[in-house]
Amino acid sequence: MRPELELFESEIGDEPISAVRAWWMAAREIDPSPEGSSAMAVASVGADGSPSNRIVLLRALDERGFVFYTNYEGRKGSELVPGNRSALVIHWAELGCQVRAEGAVEHVSSEESDAYFATRPRGHQIGAWVSPQSSVIDDRAFLVNRLAEIETRFEGAEEIPRPEHWGGIRLIPGLIELWGNRSDRLHDRLRFTRDGDNWIRERLAP
Repeated sequence: MRPELELFESEIGDEPISAVRAWWMAAREIDPSPEGSSAMAVASVGADGSPSNRIVLLRALDERGFVFYTNYEGRKGSELVPGNRSALVIHWAELGCQVRAEGAVEHVSSEESDAYFATRPRGHQIGAWVSPQSSVIDDRAFLVNRLAEIETRFEGAEEIPRPEHWGGIRLIPGLIELWGNRSDRLHDRLRFTRDGDNWIRERLAP
């Protein structure tokens, strides 16, 4: 049975980021793997109005927003350009909670992207150079050959530089909704809407 999570205004407080961060930390204690505790669905809309959604990994969270990393030249990167809007969902079933957020996006600073890229395994760093994300390729051999080229290029290099087309995207939330599971289906929903430097908190019917 999915656990229950009661949301009380007195416990959540006047802003939602602290609660989301606490839930994320709790989920990482249960399952420290990024795929198990940091997966979130991020939506975008193309120039023709077609929506798209995919799973990415939450890599940073603070008062500025939710950060993940990607190839800026792929579909999501080309649709989530600075100033465009996005929405995300994180569902922690083992905790009985869910987070929704909506807002504009921005690229994180080059310094932030460089710092995160340096923490990635070498194979992941090379992969960022290899794949022309979302582009049509003839076959798997294209990637295999490209991988060999990049490995040769950086053979012996102590550090692999971050490609300019790869970096972080931050969703700056203007709205965050916290959801807590209740077995009677009368779930708790608290919506926070940004108002300048503050948040407006409202309770929604399930």
